[in-house]
Amino acid sequence: MKVSMTNGTLNYLSKLSQQHPEASLYFLQDQDKTVAYYEGEDPSIFEEGRDYETVDYVGTIKSTGFVVMNNIPVSDEGRPVFEDRFKQRAGNVENREGFQAIRILRPLKGNTYVVFTQWRSEQDFEDWKNSKSFEAAHKKSGPKHQKKPSFIDGDAYITKYQMIQLED
Repeated sequence: MKVSMTNGTLNYLSKLSQQHPEASLYFLQDQDKTVAYYEGEDPSIFEEGRDYETVDYVGTIKSTGFVVMNNIPVSDEGRPVFEDRFKQRAGNVENREGFQAIRILRPLKGNTYVVFTQWRSEQDFEDWKNSKSFEAAHKKSGPKHQKKPSFIDGDAYITKYQMIQLED
C-alpha cells in the first residue's frame, strides 16, 4: 500500500479533493497546519507530496479521530533493524481502548520514517502514553531512554492532528 501526504492551506487542499473525487483523501489539522493524507494502490495526486511505502499496518483510517505521527530519522544501514522491530512488536497499541489504526511508513526519499497512529480521541492517546503497555513497548527506545538506538540518525519529533471533514 502506498501512502502520500502533503501540506497546504485548507482552501487549497479542499480543491484537490474536488479535482480528484476518486481519490481517498483524509484531512488532518493542527491550528494553522493542514495535511492531506492518501493511501491506496494508485499513484499520488500530490505535486509536492511526501511518498511512503507501508512497512506494516493494522486497522482502517477513519475520517474522525486524533492522529499522532512520530517522525523518526533512521540511518540507511539501520532500516532493516528498525523495520524488524516494528514487525515484531507485541501489538500492545492495537489492543488499547480507542485505538483505530497504525501505519509504519518507509520514506521513498530521505530517511525519516513515520509511525502514524490514529485514535478515537486525544485522551485515548494520552491514556496509552501513560500506560504500562506503552512503557513495555518503548523499553529499548523511547522518550525516557537515555541512549538512542544505533539506527536512529537524528532527533525524532512528534506531530499531532485532529481529523477534519470538509464541507461539501
